[in-house]
Amino acid sequence: MPRLAIVIVTYNSVDQIGACLASLAASRPTVDHDTLIVDNASRDGTTDLVRRTWPDVRLVEAGGNLGFAAANNLGIRRTSGEFVLLLNPDTVVPAGAVDALVARLETRPDAAVVGPRLIGEDGRVELSFGPMIAPFAELRQKVLVRGHDRGIRLVSALVNRITSTSREVDWVSGACLLVRRADAEAAGLFDERFFMYAEDVDLCAAVRARGRKVLFDTEIEVQHLRGRSAASAPGPNAAAYRRSQLAFYGKHHPGLALPLRLYLKLRGRLPDTLIGPGP
Repeated sequence: MPRLAIVIVTYNSVDQIGACLASLAASRPTVDHDTLIVDNASRDGTTDLVRRTWPDVRLVEAGGNLGFAAANNLGIRRTSGEFVLLLNPDTVVPAGAVDALVARLETRPDAAVVGPRLIGEDGRVELSFGPMIAPFAELRQKVLVRGHDRGIRLVSALVNRITSTSREVDWVSGACLLVRRADAEAAGLFDERFFMYAEDVDLCAAVRARGRKVLFDTEIEVQHLRGRSAASAPGPNAAAYRRSQLAFYGKHHPGLALPLRLYLKLRGRLPDTLIGPGP
C-alpha cells in the first residue's frame, strides 16, 4: 500500500495536465505513491490525453462536473495511504518538493496540513495562505493579491516579506496541499456545499478545530499557473465564488450571511443573477 496518494481534479485541463504529470514523472517522489486523476466531465480531450500519454496514472471519470470539493473527496476515497497530496492540474512540481512536504509533516506530529510557497509562471510569489475568512481578513487578502498582481511595489514588497517565513497559518491553498489522511477523514473531508473556492479554507478550519496545526513552508516551492482556467470562464467562476462565499459565511459567520447577501444584491453580484457553474 503506498504511503502517499496524489489526487488531481481536472476539468477541461488538456492544456495544463500534461506539464503537471510530466513534472511528477521527471523526478518521481521517493516516497511510495499512487497518482489518481478525477475528471469532472471534461469536453476538451483531457481524459484521452491522460489515457494515451500516462497509462500508469489511474483515471476516474466523475460522470459530471461535481465541483472541486466533491471530486477531491471521490479521489481521496478511491485511494489509500497515510498522506494525501491535493494538486491542481495547473501546477508544476520540481524535483524533491513532494518528498520535502512529506518530510515536513513527519517532523511535526502536531500538524495535519502543509502547503508550499507557490510561484507563478513569471517567477513571482503567490499569496497562498492567510487568516480565517472574515470581512476584514477577506478585504486584506484581496487588496494584497490584487495589488501584487498589478505590480504595485509597496504591496508586492509586503507580499514578498509575508511569504518569506515559514509559519503556522489558518489555511493554505488547495492548489498544492498535503494532508494526513487520518486528519482529513476526522474532519469529514471537504464540505461538498463548496462547488469551487473556500473549500480549502473550510477544511483547514475543521482541522484546526480539532487542535491540529496547518503549516506554510517557504523552503518548498511549487509553480502554479494561476488564473488560466478562471480566465476561460469568468461568468461561471464569479458565480461559483459568490456561492461559496455565501455558504462559508452561512456556516462560519451566520450572523453576517444575510448582510452579505443584501450587499451582493445591491451590487448586482448575487450569484442567483449570474451564470452558474455548468455541468
